Amino acid sequence: MAEEQPDRQPDRRPAGELEASVLAALWAADVPLTPGAVQIALGGELARTTVTTILTRLHTKGAATRTRAGRGFAYAPSQDRHGLTARRMHAELDKDADRHTVLARFVSELNTEDEQVLRDLLGSVGGLEFDHISDGTDDAGTVREEGTAREKGGGT
Repeated sequence: MAEEQPDRQPDRRPAGELEASVLAALWAADVPLTPGAVQIALGGELARTTVTTILTRLHTKGAATRTRAGRGFAYAPSQDRHGLTARRMHAELDKDADRHTVLARFVSELNTEDEQVLRDLLGSVGGLEFDHISDGTDDAGTVREEGTAREKGGGT
């Protein structure tokens, strides 16, 4: 008697890979695409119903816009890649009630280059200058509240 094989799921793509592929097709297009056009752009490997489901989910999440095209819809990305990444970062931040701690931990784990980029960006918004954020001390070693800002040229 042959040994029974356990039920195996077909090889599945990692979560988010299909959405990323569909978004890449939308970003590559100069015009909004119908599900059929996205299917073709992806090489025809996915069923049209799968593509439609992914596009609908992207629309629901706010990652894609849609306009009427005949009896269906044509889809376009709602933001560029960088905007979508920022949107995801905001979504993750919104999941935790203690935003202060989340942001403090995020900033404390930035590498030196990213920390400098963040300082430059924050310094260019609202005329604020930020002390070293990652360890909670200023250059003299004085402990202060994490992420406090002071006016440029002003005291702490």
